[in-house]
Amino acid sequence: MEEVALILLSLMLVTLKQCTVRLAQGFHNVAGEMDHSAYMAPEFFDAAITPPSWLATGRQSEEAVHSKGISKKIELVVVSPLLRTMQTTVGVFGGEGFDDGIKAAPLMTENAGESDHPAISSLNAPPFVAMELCRERLIETDEDTLWTVDVREANEEVAERGQKFLNWLWTREESEITVDS
Repeated sequence: MEEVALILLSLMLVTLKQCTVRLAQGFHNVAGEMDHSAYMAPEFFDAAITPPSWLATGRQSEEAVHSKGISKKIELVVVSPLLRTMQTTVGVFGGEGFDDGIKAAPLMTENAGESDHPAISSLNAPPFVAMELCRERLIETDEDTLWTVDVREANEEVAERGQKFLNWLWTREESEITVDS
């Protein structure tokens, strides 16, 4: 409990600005609305976002980030390695549509996660880091030996990982960081 109090005190001593961007709806959400048990189905574990969510992500990018100049201030984007989180974050904070004639690398390739979405450029986008510690649930290997259909990571384990993530975040030299998990 003392650690939690210290973390809260640390957060109060730092000036935080918040720009809230809603995580886009994934195919697992659509299935879960019809049958709650679908959230635990293996085929939805790393679900992509839906086509309407790509449209909403584009609107959020323009209305909440680019038009207000927020995109020019962000020095680092830290994102969970979940496909739906990366797609949402790249859609909101990424650069323009990718064109082979542009000398910048794609931030997201065309059809990533079978999304039928065009590539997104890294041009005029801040650096992105996919960070396992800020994930909502834990994957440690490609085989994902920790995940099973009927067992979730305990809240205590999520809290411990969150503490490790905050410790890592405090070491960063950037002052304008967005975290998307």
